[in-house]
Amino acid sequence: MAIPVRPGTSAGHWIPAADPRAVPQARLSWPLSPVPVVMKYFDAPETPYGPGHRGVDLAAVPGQDVLAADAGVVVFAGLVAGRPVISVDHDGGLRTTYEPVEPKVAVGDQVYRGQVLGSVLAGHPGCTIAACLHWGVRRGDEYVDPLALTGEVGEFRLKPWGGGP
Repeated sequence: MAIPVRPGTSAGHWIPAADPRAVPQARLSWPLSPVPVVMKYFDAPETPYGPGHRGVDLAAVPGQDVLAADAGVVVFAGLVAGRPVISVDHDGGLRTTYEPVEPKVAVGDQVYRGQVLGSVLAGHPGCTIAACLHWGVRRGDEYVDPLALTGEVGEFRLKPWGGGP
């Protein structure tokens, strides 16, 4: 069985939360321009409250514009655990989140794809450069890999099979 893996990883170490064949390719646009370097990849938790990384961290510059990944409605713009977060609901049950971001939008605002939501702030935990944007996506209660929704699913390799019936 072929599974998608990120370039530079070994087979079987990365499986997106959602099968990319079940998701329209390029459903979302990148929240930073130009397309950023991914500093930390999505790592789906094994249980709803288990450890993992429920989004991707993207290399940014403090003050850089954060763009809406698709048209939608701002449902949150405020602090979560002391960090400024923006959440946008989109058609199809998707919700994108962006942090740390100084908002330029307010709850209830309708936004279009590519609209400036705010600006990246320095200080994202675990970021090894001046600033990183944490970008997360949920479909309902399930966190999904944002890269799978941009069409960035990597190359295909065969997963080792241990045999069996």
